[in-house]
Amino acid sequence: MIAIPRLQAPAFSGAKLREALSAPWVGPTAAAGLLAGAMATMLAMIGPVGGAGAPVVKTSLSSVFRKAPQGWRQALTAPHGLTITEDVVRLSERPLAPMASQGWNAAVRRVPVMAGGPLPPAPIAGFFAPGPGGPLPIIAQDGRTPFEAYARPFASNGRPKVALVIGGLGLNARATQQAIQTLRPEITLSFVPYAEGLQGWIDMARAHGHEVLLETPMEPIDYPDNDPGPYTLMAEAEAPETSKKLEWILSRATGYFGLTNYLGSRFLADEKAYGAFAAAARGRGLGFIDDGSAARRGGEIPRATAERVIDDQLSQAAIDQQLLALEASALQRGQALGSGFAYPVTLEKVARWAAAVEERGYQLAPASALAAKR
Repeated sequence: MIAIPRLQAPAFSGAKLREALSAPWVGPTAAAGLLAGAMATMLAMIGPVGGAGAPVVKTSLSSVFRKAPQGWRQALTAPHGLTITEDVVRLSERPLAPMASQGWNAAVRRVPVMAGGPLPPAPIAGFFAPGPGGPLPIIAQDGRTPFEAYARPFASNGRPKVALVIGGLGLNARATQQAIQTLRPEITLSFVPYAEGLQGWIDMARAHGHEVLLETPMEPIDYPDNDPGPYTLMAEAEAPETSKKLEWILSRATGYFGLTNYLGSRFLADEKAYGAFAAAARGRGLGFIDDGSAARRGGEIPRATAERVIDDQLSQAAIDQQLLALEASALQRGQALGSGFAYPVTLEKVARWAAAVEERGYQLAPASALAAKR
């Protein structure tokens, strides 16, 4: 044990201060003080070492813990032998309830949805199963798919249908909240899998009536100069590697009816690569909505392709022209799908356009309503 002298702080003159600092005990005492302070801080954080239990990491989230959803703690596994306590968990994401108690293979209960109202909370029993990294979508025992369970219900009124997907959500909190709260519930929202708090954002979107897509990073022509991230699906990868990366993406959250591409010009042009992706999506009962990069691709899954990106040019006039062109296409073909990014100008223009489009004789539809198996 190191004994540290108890010092008072006399009023030193300049000469006395220099004399005190040159004393031989000053260096060892200062070092001992720093060491003791560091040890005290460490013990305060991890608790006693070598006791009956493993080290416990503590922070100050007790007030947040009391507001946590029921069942969240039991859904967690302790990493690397640490004991999880109420102060440890970072509640930026809503944890799923324990799957064993949820009865994930139970009979599917059909939940009625009021027109314009919120969508049922996810996950819905019967449509998910435990995976290595989290819940994975599955086809229910009665044959219904997550596409059917999580898509927004839609009934055609015979008018030309127009649909929009707004993507890039989850990374910018302000833009994400604006999209969820200000856009019509018929607008489909697309979320980035790398987003922090992803499940919470999806929950909020569904509570506001929006159906949800999960973005899938795919290899572009100019990779690696343009790199969509560590879980990018690569054109030359073997099918097992594609499936493994896709499982990580799918396990990030639940409540989405399908996937959409993020970039992917090289991946989607490769027939073998796309085939592996489509087979994995088909096996999990998901749809695929692309931004125009995969117009000729099928895969025996529900498919739709955006015929125009409305904010290729970031100006109000250009976006207005693209929205008018989308209406013209719907009038000509009976339906039209567009896509856009969560830029402030895009969100503002889309909110105004969607509020009035049905007065011009169209029907605003979710993207899933335009999808067909091919």
